[in-house]
Amino acid sequence: MTKKNNLDSHHVKMVTVYASSSAALRTVYYNAARQTGEILASAGKSIIYGAGGGGLMGSVADGALSKGGKVYGVVPGFLQDLELTHRGLTDLKVVDDMRKRKHLMLEGSDAVVTLPGGSGTYEELFEALTMKRLGQWVGPVIIVNTDGFYDGLLKFMRHSVDERFMGRNHLNMWTVVEKPEQIIDAIESSHAWDQDALQFANVTSANA
Repeated sequence: MTKKNNLDSHHVKMVTVYASSSAALRTVYYNAARQTGEILASAGKSIIYGAGGGGLMGSVADGALSKGGKVYGVVPGFLQDLELTHRGLTDLKVVDDMRKRKHLMLEGSDAVVTLPGGSGTYEELFEALTMKRLGQWVGPVIIVNTDGFYDGLLKFMRHSVDERFMGRNHLNMWTVVEKPEQIIDAIESSHAWDQDALQFANVTSANA
């Protein structure tokens, strides 16, 4: 993946959104997802996401489109029917596989917003964090902790730091918000990060 320099978060234009495609969730999750789309669009941010028309993915897209936002979808051909690809997107790219999907979703993005999800969402989040740890992609990563959904995962990541699998400075790779209204401020106040992150990717001392 092409390296990107750290950018002024006020100049974030394209935001990758990771989210569940599940249609069996509690209403609070769909409401927060739709609000996320509305807020990003109202702030002038374009969205790139997994192209789903249902679940939290569909709610994000519907929210953004309702505010006149631009929403770009990327989907592997084999998932077009399973995830019921959204029909109202600004643009849709159909790719061969999940690897290409993830690459395209992150490649041109200035920031990541992660909503609640399952294993696919976790994988996407951790790929973004790994690329950031290595200085290969350096934008803000915002985790939207709707109704405390990510409490357990956040505790586990802190445990990874306590056990020195990650350094203390790696806690600055992401920002947690409880509500979608906090996303824009979180993007704008995110910790500066750049390609020099590669120099401290490995933990080399107990104080790291």
